[in-house]
Amino acid sequence: MNSAYRTIARNSLLLSSIPTDLADDILSDANARSFSHGQMIFSHGDIATSIFIVIEGWVKLFRVTPNGAEAVMGVFTQGRSFGEAVAFKGDTYPVSAEAVTDAKVIQVSASKLLDLMQARPEVCTAVLASTFAHLHGLVSQIEQLKAQTGAQRVAEFLMSLADCEHGKCSVTLPYDKALIAGRLGMKPESLSRAFAKLRSVGVTVNRNSADIENLEDLADYAEGDPAEAWSK
Repeated sequence: MNSAYRTIARNSLLLSSIPTDLADDILSDANARSFSHGQMIFSHGDIATSIFIVIEGWVKLFRVTPNGAEAVMGVFTQGRSFGEAVAFKGDTYPVSAEAVTDAKVIQVSASKLLDLMQARPEVCTAVLASTFAHLHGLVSQIEQLKAQTGAQRVAEFLMSLADCEHGKCSVTLPYDKALIAGRLGMKPESLSRAFAKLRSVGVTVNRNSADIENLEDLADYAEGDPAEAWSK
């Protein structure tokens, strides 16, 4: 594993709180793997033996519902980890993981990390922090679904991609619009309507990018009363 990959993994939420010597020990047996767009990393029902840290690209976790629809459970990019809780139980993965762009991940042995957790309590603290971060993300998604309009959820998503803090900004949409819709709990046609609503607050969406006239205006819209947002 090259030093750049090791640095990204070392700074991930999963490993950043672990003492350097222990993190290096964990990564000494880890494997860097590359996946092409659309390639499966693991499938629902596979035995969970590994934890994954994204180094490059984007990965989605999803399930196929009984009626054949795809439910997106999460989308992860550089420095994010997934698969922790279920891997420690030696259970099967309850979701599938797929690279939605060309991606590189580090595959960490769950058994090795579990051995360290049993020997060194500080490793347990770091893993709990990572698990709670995932839980907090799920709670935030549920809150958005209940308390915001579709357009407001899209506005927050665009702001999360912005690398500027105020004023005019352009962002690149990191994956296809059908996946964005699934990530935000929407149908593709609802996403299109949400993009159309955001024109009133200065957002212009092109094929794979969005131009934001003023981030402050977009933030005000996202945080506003949903009843008012519906009327815009």
